[in-house]
Amino acid sequence: MSTHKFAGPIWSLFRIVVGLLFTLNGTGTVFGVLGAAGKSAAPLGQWPGWWAGLIQVVCGLLVLSGLFTTVAAVVASGSMAYAYFTVHQPQALLPSQNGGASAALYCWSFLAIAVIGAGPWSLDALRRRATAKPAAEPSPAPATT
Repeated sequence: MSTHKFAGPIWSLFRIVVGLLFTLNGTGTVFGVLGAAGKSAAPLGQWPGWWAGLIQVVCGLLVLSGLFTTVAAVVASGSMAYAYFTVHQPQALLPSQNGGASAALYCWSFLAIAVIGAGPWSLDALRRRATAKPAAEPSPAPATT
């Protein structure tokens, strides 16, 4: 399969932007900053609001940095699926009718990130390069007498 030469960097940028936006949503919920205008922080420990915000902050930062990306993206995708089906879907069938478009987009974006990986611009890629064994140098041919 042939891929475009910019596929890796563009995928990394996609992951970074999705992680940043998710983190910003979480900081609005947990801390009452950088979120929706006029929205205050959820009470500490409140289910599901505060916990959902905490998942958004932690998983968003991990996905943004590309560290433990697959696990963080699976958790984030699952939390958005839960949010969609428990908060939005009971109001109406379609995301355009129930206000759940962002939850659905986050869910599918994180699922794609979990499946495809973090891309070349990530801490996961740095970890892989650092732990990869260098290619063994060929041993010299035995001397013949």
